[in-house]
Amino acid sequence: MKIALGSDHAGFPLKKEVIKYLQEKGMKIQDFGTFSEDSCDYPDYALKVAEEVSKKNYDFGILICGTGIGISIAANKVPGIRAALCGDTFSAHACREHNDANILAMGQRVVGVGLALDIVDTFLSAKFQGDRHQKRIDKITGIEKKYNK
Repeated sequence: MKIALGSDHAGFPLKKEVIKYLQEKGMKIQDFGTFSEDSCDYPDYALKVAEEVSKKNYDFGILICGTGIGISIAANKVPGIRAALCGDTFSAHACREHNDANILAMGQRVVGVGLALDIVDTFLSAKFQGDRHQKRIDKITGIEKKYNK
């Protein structure tokens, strides 16, 4: 499994922990920045990760900022991206199973490291259930096509 990661300055410390954890599990990861706690703009890193995931160069993306809100909003502007902000494991498996989410967003200031790693595990291990959920994903894609001409 190939994972693209990105964060702004506020999410940088948690991103380092997630990278270490995924590497210990033998996952192939690519860090698209930022690479320090110096102030920066989260849309820049959301875009890098979202573009790579939308091109299917990576199986999933993980984005982290202070709350996870801004970075997920920015990522969701890229066609084909379904970034889900998760602060608990129920949401992490539900967004994969029902929404076929392809990017996990988290907030460094919202979740601790232990919970964040549980959320990552849950997100990456859950599978899209398809069936009745696929028609809803198709409707989301229809909305994207309508407004992204």
